[in-house]
Amino acid sequence: MNQDTQSYAIELEGISKRFGAVQANKDIALRVPAGTIHGIIGENGAGKSTLMSIIYGFYEADAGVIKVDGQAVDIHNSQDAIKAGIGMVHQHFMLVDNFTVLENIVLGAEGGALLKQGLNAARKELKRLEQEYSLDVDIDAKVEDLPVGLQQRVEILKALYRGAKVLILDEPTGVLTPQEADHLFRILSSLTEQGVTVLLITHKLREILASTNNVSVMRQGEMVAHRVTAETDKDELAELMVGKKVRLKVDKEAAQPKQTVLSAEQLCVSDSQGVERLKKVSLELKAGEILGIAGVSGNGQSELLNVLSGITPMSSGSIAFAGQRITAEQPKTAAQMRALHMAHVPEDRHKMGLVTGFEAYEAAVLGYHDADTYNGKILMKRQAMVEECQARMAAWDVRPLNPHLKTANFSGGNQQKIVIAREVEQNPEVLLIGQPTRGVDIGAIENIHEQIVKLRDAGKAILLVSVELDEIMALSDRILVMFDGAVVGHVSAEEADERTLGLMMANAWQEPQGASA
Repeated sequence: MNQDTQSYAIELEGISKRFGAVQANKDIALRVPAGTIHGIIGENGAGKSTLMSIIYGFYEADAGVIKVDGQAVDIHNSQDAIKAGIGMVHQHFMLVDNFTVLENIVLGAEGGALLKQGLNAARKELKRLEQEYSLDVDIDAKVEDLPVGLQQRVEILKALYRGAKVLILDEPTGVLTPQEADHLFRILSSLTEQGVTVLLITHKLREILASTNNVSVMRQGEMVAHRVTAETDKDELAELMVGKKVRLKVDKEAAQPKQTVLSAEQLCVSDSQGVERLKKVSLELKAGEILGIAGVSGNGQSELLNVLSGITPMSSGSIAFAGQRITAEQPKTAAQMRALHMAHVPEDRHKMGLVTGFEAYEAAVLGYHDADTYNGKILMKRQAMVEECQARMAAWDVRPLNPHLKTANFSGGNQQKIVIAREVEQNPEVLLIGQPTRGVDIGAIENIHEQIVKLRDAGKAILLVSVELDEIMALSDRILVMFDGAVVGHVSAEEADERTLGLMMANAWQEPQGASA
């Protein structure tokens, strides 16, 4: 279509937004052709989420114009956005678990004082939407009983029910198996065929290349490039995001595993309600290898990391580490496990890895602050802590390089580097690492991966948990797959492929007869 006659679902002209001293968006221009899937990519802190929040009415722009279907609109809140035909599916779903699908969809749009009449009208409309957009879901099922992929469809249906013709999706595949992600993109393609326009925010370049028509790149609050997806590739997009060439492949030699340094037998963990979250998990971890744990988030990986590191008590089973046998009757605390040379990078840096009110040099010694290095006869050696932190920040490219800056004032990626550097620099015998590159800029991912491989090559044992299959396959020497708290699959790195791992993650894999355990 000629550019002059092209119709645009969304046009942004000169959009700017400032939060105090931070210029989150600067003079953003964007045109999104109607009926297309348009990708928005950029590093952590590039301004993507702020821009989408402006379009959806969470924030008001300081300057600029938003046009929908060629007409300027004033969007002061999300209700204005919905009236303009804009819907948003958030990374963390906005659903009430113990409500039915129907109740969730009509919540806030019940259709008058007579609830039953409104529900009946909604049921009829939802049936039409399901058929038109291939969004099959049981509208009488409770949301808590639906798998994550179907919950996401409920969010999409909710937006369409409110009249959305522009649909914003923020990191939509973070909690999906590869098969569920593929199905989502088939749904999105079907939506565009019916005239819906999709704005897709994701950090997964492979998904951008496979699913979008066009892609726009943001860097440091500015829109720096627009590309027709078919005319670009991973390397160019990564370079545009970071501003320099980025190696996307992990370079590593074959592992040289040695003796077993950590083993677990029939580990079980129950939560405070008595629900079994870890079910008879057994594993062996050898010096000089990376053992990857794959699975959709929430299938026991967090509990495994926590019980191995001493944070969560086991219900039954045993752990053998550093000549110790650890059981429910003879437990070890997290501090005791650290003293045995086990390091732990938790999955959630805010909840478990940092005290955000601390300065960087204080956060850099958390868990190790009793060491002689940091303590005099009476007072802590503050200057030694500051100098060591500064050296680590330089080595790990933490920005800004300021040991006295409050941890809360670093970006998520730089916070993650502070945590990983703290644990890796202890030279542990075993490193437990959860979601190592979550929220990390693509340019920093390369450095973190290199450090993990370097630790392995030094003869250390690494247990890696990640929901990113690309990361699991790139780093791991062996892979275990978890589903519903149990290990349901195992495969060597050479044999691993996305389809096999995805089926295992959904507990739908049939192991060939004669396969070895």
